[in-house]
Amino acid sequence: MIKNKRIRRTGASVMVALGAILMFLAPEIWQGALLLVLGVIIELIGITLERNAK
Repeated sequence: MIKNKRIRRTGASVMVALGAILMFLAPEIWQGALLLVLGVIIELIGITLERNAK
């Protein structure tokens, strides 16, 4: 059980970091808007997983 919790927390942290990177690197054209939305979605999934792991 603890190992599963650790894996979930690590995965959530990676998703939050990836989401932040995508939001930071998004250019100002429509592809950037898609990257921004994708980054927000990934970050929200990571935050939800991290919250459920506690």
